[in-house]
Amino acid sequence: MTPDTLFDALWNDYIKRLCPSADKVHRLLREDEALINDHIALRTFNCAPLGIATIAQPFLEAGYVACGDYEFESKKLVAKHYEHPDPKQPKVFISELKVDECSTELQQIITKLVEPLDHSKLKGHEFLSGGRLWDVSYADFQILAKESEYASWLAAHGYGANHFTVSVNQLNEFEEVQQVNDYLRTSGFSINEAGGEVKGSPDVLLEQSSTMADKVAVRFTEGVEMIPGGFYEFAKRYPMSNGELYSGFVAASADKIFESTNNE
Repeated sequence: MTPDTLFDALWNDYIKRLCPSADKVHRLLREDEALINDHIALRTFNCAPLGIATIAQPFLEAGYVACGDYEFESKKLVAKHYEHPDPKQPKVFISELKVDECSTELQQIITKLVEPLDHSKLKGHEFLSGGRLWDVSYADFQILAKESEYASWLAAHGYGANHFTVSVNQLNEFEEVQQVNDYLRTSGFSINEAGGEVKGSPDVLLEQSSTMADKVAVRFTEGVEMIPGGFYEFAKRYPMSNGELYSGFVAASADKIFESTNNE
């Protein structure tokens, strides 16, 4: 299996189910060459067998290797990022919710969702872009959202790319992340302003921004509701002392990027 197989499936699911507006953004920013995808992000629970290791396995089989580790204490999250030996392949950022550190009520809801899972559905790579592996009520979604937006998003949407990311370094028309933001705002898109429109700085070798998540239709046991789906991110990387572009992530910036799926 090649990385292209994985990312094609994830992209098609992303623009169809999670972030339809990304296709329009993609066309707005595309120039003479195909856009470079800097990275994707995936979410999961730390409940066996749904942890980071399981989500990462298809990427490891496609040649990826683990690189950085991150922690987001206030959100009760940990994350790892993975890179491919071919630097043209997107990086992969996988986070998980430490369910055992959350309230008893949240733990009970998540356990109810994941305990009946058929573990055979986690084999191969298809589940990564397959959406939800469980049924969930809108009432439980609302309870989760009060404590953890992350938990409610994952419970509602299941697996798929939370976001794709345009590499601003590649663009000819725009040199700065802020310029991309300004252009997209004039085209009708909302930009995540948590922690400032541009997260990070040249000093930390990475600048990031993102649209606010699309509102998409999700079927709950009580019926269909419109809730935040996926969003599109933009990243500019700066060279390290050896001249190579920084390839990691900045936890303080990523923490604010998570808020792109907040329910405004």
